[in-house]
Amino acid sequence: MTTTTTTRLRRALRREIPSTVGLLADEQDFAAMRRYRTFAFEDHPTYLQEVEALLKALARQGTHTTVALFDPDEYASYCAETGLDPDHPTSRSRFTDHLATTGARVTYTGQPLTVLLPELVDTAVRRATWEYATTVLATAGDCPDCGLDLGRDAFDRATRLLLGLLDGAGAGTHHLVCSVPASGDHLIAVLHTTRDDHGTSHHDPTTATEFTAVLAAGLVLASPGGLVLRATRPGRPDRLHGWRLADGTLGPLTEAEVFAAYCTDARTGEPLPPEHGVDHRAGFPLAPDPHAHHPGHP
Repeated sequence: MTTTTTTRLRRALRREIPSTVGLLADEQDFAAMRRYRTFAFEDHPTYLQEVEALLKALARQGTHTTVALFDPDEYASYCAETGLDPDHPTSRSRFTDHLATTGARVTYTGQPLTVLLPELVDTAVRRATWEYATTVLATAGDCPDCGLDLGRDAFDRATRLLLGLLDGAGAGTHHLVCSVPASGDHLIAVLHTTRDDHGTSHHDPTTATEFTAVLAAGLVLASPGGLVLRATRPGRPDRLHGWRLADGTLGPLTEAEVFAAYCTDARTGEPLPPEHGVDHRAGFPLAPDPHAHHPGHP
């Protein structure tokens, strides 16, 4: 076999080996890695430029590449658990390989980092939200009176509530946001859906499952959260509806409450001008759930 043939075959084989690139998304994470002597970069902008150049080079070679979020705290824990020296390039390589199957990651398709970075961070937030919500549901326990699995029951209830919301919103494009306070933070889930004139909703099933899980976690936790729905249909003003999540139930807000929520600066409490072409509406009533298990009142 000639040298040229060997080189050609190796290049062909290299194209069939997937690659994962660990990315430090922000200045804070980058600064944390600067404490390691073997970490070669001195500033985050230069680091990002070099990462983007690497991604483009891999794409030119035909390599399938995913980008994973590199978290310095998780890296330090991983090294401690596996006995690796964190101040060594091989350790960073092994952790990146670990992220290929366990971490938040997106596929590189040639998009600039200004697009890829927000997508990667959003993926990480969604993953963490999903993991927290499913943990809440899995550890909710059983109803002390009837033995019902409270987590599964809450998910079933949340599914029925979501169907009721989409039915009540009617045809059009809908944007739903559910916010649930949990452990000093907020779980936030977003769902975009389109409902045709025949009553069929079209949305990403994974996103719908994540949204349902967060709503279900709010029901289990009895958190004082909320849900808003923005309905859009061509030729008509957008409609904003709102509901209050409390004591394991979802109850409609009044029109005045919806207006106040959207027309008040959450940081300062100062009034904001209403958005042009938007109607603030009360949350429409949802069918009562005869099988609801309220926290503390099964």
